[in-house]
Amino acid sequence: MGDDVLDHMGPIDYLLIEFPGSQFNGEVLPALVDLVDRGTIRVLDLLFVVKGEDGYFEGFNLDEMTGNVPELVVFEGAASGLLAHEDAASAAEVMAPGSSAALLVYENRWAAPFAAAVRGSGGQLVAHGRVPLEDLIDALDAAESAA
Repeated sequence: MGDDVLDHMGPIDYLLIEFPGSQFNGEVLPALVDLVDRGTIRVLDLLFVVKGEDGYFEGFNLDEMTGNVPELVVFEGAASGLLAHEDAASAAEVMAPGSSAALLVYENRWAAPFAAAVRGSGGQLVAHGRVPLEDLIDALDAAESAA
């Protein structure tokens, strides 16, 4: 990938989404497809991990899953090479026994113009984090109570 392409990419993040008891309700995949269709994100890599009650785990890449889940064909070619067996092992360490998970690496396409402007002005990201939703709710409740 040339520097010109990299200069115009958005930040790259990953998520590990666990499904306790390996229970899926069908809402996640359409929501993910919608994010891709709207250009909000671009899926770079997708790995599935299944952890047995005994702690044994298996990782499956997207190519191995599309035969079992035809809806995943929309992500065909999303194999950047960023995820490997070691990542499945790391995911399994934090997963509950008897659960399944999806490990997703994606580009935040919505942020690409801002990221390019930051890089173009010589800026660089020095910290990154997330505020838990519960903290936001607590802060808003406290502000409302003080008013």
